[in-house]
Amino acid sequence: MRYAVFVTGPAGAGKSTFSTAVMTHLQASKRTAHLVNLDPAASPDSFEYSPSIDIKDLISLEDVMNELGYGPNGGLVYCFEYLLQNMDWFEEELGEYEDDYLIIDCPGQIELYTHHPFLPTFVKTLNRLGVRTCAVYLLESQFMEDKYKFFSGVLSAMSAMVNLEIPWINIMSKMDLVSGTSEDPAGGRNGIRTRRNIARYLEPDPLLLATPHGQRGEANPGNPRFHALNQAIVQLIEDHPLVSFLPLDLTNPDSIEIVLSNIDYTMQYGESEEPKEPHDLDEGDFADLE
Repeated sequence: MRYAVFVTGPAGAGKSTFSTAVMTHLQASKRTAHLVNLDPAASPDSFEYSPSIDIKDLISLEDVMNELGYGPNGGLVYCFEYLLQNMDWFEEELGEYEDDYLIIDCPGQIELYTHHPFLPTFVKTLNRLGVRTCAVYLLESQFMEDKYKFFSGVLSAMSAMVNLEIPWINIMSKMDLVSGTSEDPAGGRNGIRTRRNIARYLEPDPLLLATPHGQRGEANPGNPRFHALNQAIVQLIEDHPLVSFLPLDLTNPDSIEIVLSNIDYTMQYGESEEPKEPHDLDEGDFADLE
């Protein structure tokens, strides 16, 4: 049995860093893993591990832009259309890997997950080939600095989940950037960094949007047009509570182990032990956030 994890999320969320960390952890655990690059614009320098399968061996964004005169977004769409028209190439590349774990590093253009049929079609092909798949969606912790920006990320994750229709795990990345910061008594941007407030973001509390006062640097929520929109978003999230996040701190080995155990469980890898949960960590973790 083969397994594939789609690493998705907006640009800058840490997808390539996460993919590298998972590869390192799997190899340290004596598990066979391979990196698959699905980003036709990726620089070779962005990979610590050389991809076993690389879309750039089939087509690259740079070539499309130079030869066809497309811009970055149009070129990316063309690359994925070309990939789907040449899936025999991918199937041939995939044929070498049996009983392996594939980490598929995807592009950062979230419209590929939320608006276009490319990845859903690609996933269906993998399922037809007997590959168990799941996806992780990374959202960086700095989104918690602005609750409106955060909820736009929540809605993007929700849209991607609905579009791909495969087992899914959402991850709050770069949690090391919020650790060790004290609460701002004035309720400023550091005020989100207590354990209680972080929990409201990991299990998104839609009432955050209904709060009458924004944090520093946020748009004034007093405009009735924004109030009505916020209330509609609150209702949507309450009616469809699909999104929750696992915290990921790559400086903490236990954190990546928790995330990977949840991925294993989601794809029924091995004997499918119960996944480890964040509260199973030592009580000392995040203690400085209380």
